[in-house]
Amino acid sequence: MVTKTKKKSAVKKNLVIVESPAKAKTIEKYLGRNYKVLASVGHIRDLKKSTMSIDFDNNYEPQYINIRGKGPLINDLKKEAKKAKQVFLASDPDREGEAISWHLAHILNLDEKEKNRVVFNEITKEAVKNAFKEPRQIDMDLVDAQQARRVLDRLVGYSISPILWKKVKKGLSAGRVQSVALKLIIDRENEINAFQPEEYWTIDGTFKKGSRQFQASFYGMNGKKMKLSDNDQVKEVLSHIKGDDFTVESVEKKERKRNAPLPYTTSSMQQDAANKINFRTRKTMMVAQQLYEGINIGSGVQGLITYMRTDSTRISPVAQNEAAGFITERFGAKYSKHGSKVRNASGAQDAHEAIRPSSVFNTPESIAKYLDKDQLKLYTLIWNRFVASQMTAAVFDTMNVKLGQNGVQFAANGSQVKFDGYLAIYNDSDKNKMLPEMEKGDAVKRINTNPEQHFTQPPARYSEATLIKTLEENGVGRPSTYAPTIETIQKRYYVKLVSKRFEPTELGEIVNSLIVDFFPGIVNVKFTAEMESKLDDVEVGKEQWQKVIDEFYKPFEKEVTKAETEMEKIQIKDEPAGFDCEVCGSPMVIKLGRYGKFYACSNFPDCRHTQAIVKEIGVTCPQCQKGQVIERKTKRNRLFYGCNRYPDCDFTSWDKPVGRNCPKCDHYLVEKKVRGGGKQVVCSNGDYEEEKVK
Repeated sequence: MVTKTKKKSAVKKNLVIVESPAKAKTIEKYLGRNYKVLASVGHIRDLKKSTMSIDFDNNYEPQYINIRGKGPLINDLKKEAKKAKQVFLASDPDREGEAISWHLAHILNLDEKEKNRVVFNEITKEAVKNAFKEPRQIDMDLVDAQQARRVLDRLVGYSISPILWKKVKKGLSAGRVQSVALKLIIDRENEINAFQPEEYWTIDGTFKKGSRQFQASFYGMNGKKMKLSDNDQVKEVLSHIKGDDFTVESVEKKERKRNAPLPYTTSSMQQDAANKINFRTRKTMMVAQQLYEGINIGSGVQGLITYMRTDSTRISPVAQNEAAGFITERFGAKYSKHGSKVRNASGAQDAHEAIRPSSVFNTPESIAKYLDKDQLKLYTLIWNRFVASQMTAAVFDTMNVKLGQNGVQFAANGSQVKFDGYLAIYNDSDKNKMLPEMEKGDAVKRINTNPEQHFTQPPARYSEATLIKTLEENGVGRPSTYAPTIETIQKRYYVKLVSKRFEPTELGEIVNSLIVDFFPGIVNVKFTAEMESKLDDVEVGKEQWQKVIDEFYKPFEKEVTKAETEMEKIQIKDEPAGFDCEVCGSPMVIKLGRYGKFYACSNFPDCRHTQAIVKEIGVTCPQCQKGQVIERKTKRNRLFYGCNRYPDCDFTSWDKPVGRNCPKCDHYLVEKKVRGGGKQVVCSNGDYEEEKVK
């Protein structure tokens, strides 16, 4: 007799849904065989692209649809959710991530009151496992904050953009944060154009005490500080100096402390990455995402930094303790400021920590071989800043001296590091500028005095870093908005980057002028900052999101109606190009397109011939020796140089060729911009360089 054995039913697994496929593999390894981890690949539901998708009659209810192309993925998630023991939603720890979890819960028919939301601020084994010990409900305040922002941005964009299409040209857009950013850039340009330079003079002197020389600058006359506005004043001052003997009139010695910088927020990381390692904002966020999601560092894939979208400067006690141990071991106990409290800026969202390494013991040197050069640069920046933030202040001995003769006074300042503190790892200090030891009444000798004429300079145009800093200081936008905002205003050709500074285009000035005239609230910095504050109140449950939207939309709707009827149509006139079309013989014109100006046939649409506007730089191509080097631009509007015989010759260079060859190796020389302003000619292939020119 044959007995039948019952098949063992397969053990049900827990299903975990994250946003990124890269994270899914890592987290599945951490959780073990009882878990299956899948990725939603970002949002799975959103507003329709073709319509406003907001139900005005139903309290601004958003009308969501499944994102086109995600049908198969949604079906797979539903199938896996049905057979799972339990479903956990582990999207990113921010508003956007909370909304993604809420949309997933809706599509998978999960109970919103169930504790199935898992949040971790770093992708390490310990952090992930601890997070699964304490799942929570979906935070509807966070979801509502994201919905409010999404609805508000849709109301602004889908109301103003169609008006711009009708009145100016197709393809334009307006947005809540991008319109403010554009206005800031144009306001700065107007300041520069209106700037009237003013003359001023300085008198620098070289003095000697004993055998040591030092520098001092003119301070004033008879104890009063004095500005020198013209050469006559300079001559008057110099006429009072009789001989080279000066007396030390006062000596002030102080001890000064400089506190360590705070750890990075998204904004401060973006600014430092631009200034110190020359990263564009978009690149910074892309590389930071890679470091957060995980790199294989030999022992396995591990997230190397905490979540990179934050405006918090808080550090967890665990990370503080780890840093204190590391600093004490490497530098000594007096370098550690263990236990100090970091207070966030007013209004900062404290949902998670500052950006820091997930383990301080993963030093840049120890993991360098596992990172590419961009990852290493950004990781080093983050690691150094975090460690420095946990170290004691640097202490300086400072010395301020006044020198005098016949009523004329010069001032000299010196400093010396007494205790380096955080500067041991993060040196953002000027070099020591020591003065010789002096006491009141001492005699010093003047070696020379050098009067120099100057003119006040206009304010500098915004770079990516300074634009982000200004937006943040004014409370406009949030960490996640800066990179896409900067990308959008360039993509729409409202601004262009020239020498890493933003200049508005003619199109940008037209759009800004219309928005300022008809939608003043949208570009009002104070109004926008107050709106951000209200949206933050939604996040913590202080405000109801529909009420915030209603207070904004009712007056805004009137502005939209007025703009539709009163805004005049603007014709962007084509400029004559001065030559004829090589296809049909009609005159060519200069048109304004998505990526700037270009030549087009005036006989459009019968003739569709176009060609790029090229600017020759007067240099023969160093590669083919036949063509001319011309200025060209990438789709992101970045300037580079190439041969006009492309594609027959594929020569390209980010730096401008100068038409000469290197005296050492005969490769072509290029002109590079140097820090602090100025240019320098260097070899494109070696270590030859010429003197810097301002």
